[in-house]
Amino acid sequence: MAQANGSRVDLVDGLRGYALFGLFLVHLMERFELYWLDPRPDAVLDWVFFIFAGKSFALFALCFGFSFATIMANAERRGQKGAGRFAWRLVLLFAIGTLHALWYRGDILQVLAVMGLLLIPARAIRRPRWLIALGLVCIANPLLIARALAAGAGTGWAQQPPVFTGDTGLSILANGSLIDLVAVNAGPGMAGKWSFYLDTGRLLQIAGLFLFGMAMARSGLLAAPERFVRERRAILIAAFAVATPLYFLSNALLPPAADAGGQPMHRDHWNWALASWQATAWMLVQAMLFIALWRSPIGALLRPLAAPGRMTLSFYIGQSLLFVPLFYGFGLRLFDAGSHGLWLLVGLLAFSVQILIARWWLARFRYGPLEWLWRMATRMERVPIART
Repeated sequence: MAQANGSRVDLVDGLRGYALFGLFLVHLMERFELYWLDPRPDAVLDWVFFIFAGKSFALFALCFGFSFATIMANAERRGQKGAGRFAWRLVLLFAIGTLHALWYRGDILQVLAVMGLLLIPARAIRRPRWLIALGLVCIANPLLIARALAAGAGTGWAQQPPVFTGDTGLSILANGSLIDLVAVNAGPGMAGKWSFYLDTGRLLQIAGLFLFGMAMARSGLLAAPERFVRERRAILIAAFAVATPLYFLSNALLPPAADAGGQPMHRDHWNWALASWQATAWMLVQAMLFIALWRSPIGALLRPLAAPGRMTLSFYIGQSLLFVPLFYGFGLRLFDAGSHGLWLLVGLLAFSVQILIARWWLARFRYGPLEWLWRMATRMERVPIART
């Protein structure tokens, strides 16, 4: 990730690598979605979900907003108008995400690409405090709250169960062929994914996190964190003060989300809102702790994450290309084999290998393979990849 002066911010690469690591572990716990056919939680899964589920995705979105602001700043520094090129870059990312979603329905690239278009007009907001204020409004999720209140009042449209709570074809993924996989992911799987992001309020959450990332880029908080010690401490304390009561609220005051037996839908809406707020707050806690540790002696343990963080597109897609055939019906069908502890160990070992691959690759090449193709397609010209 480049700064406005063109150099990379290793800390942001490290944060992105940490997000990639967390997403990978969550995907393994979920057996790339098939866990939800017959959920059997245990302590290992609960802890992995508590640390990473929702938080790693939120950190990914935060870094995406930082990336946008940095790309725009670099274009302005060169005297270019970067909005058109960035929009084309998002179109390409959407195409990549759509192809990936046919293989793995949990793809997030499509969603990031679509929501990223909102960042283009947002670049006119120059002051970080206004970006933060607008981001807080988005994360508060007023539309989801309004729907929860409407459902609680008995309004019919608000009480309708979302598409993603119905049968979106998971059993076909577990038992079907490769052709079945593509067909179900292109139809009910795709509809279910977009329903999930829309109905649980995640689209507005993503918009808010994008704006937070832009604010961090504009302020210099990630490029020069040593200048923002008090600000980082204030964010850490405030985020922890919000996250802690939300955790107890979601676990004590509200019943589990509705299932086929049926709790009222408004309880689901409130659960989704609490989950979104909680994930954002815990993500900020983790991000501020990560930044503090980055420059400490413990930072030596975190810096290897920067290498895969520079190749997130390649590794994010590569992970599903490798593991989907292990779990799905057209492959080895291991989704119901092994414990959560075993797959956690597999994830730790597999990501360690990815770190080694990333370091080897980046010692010889400037970009990851998919990052290079994406860059060339964006510029529509040949881009050198080998290091000279």
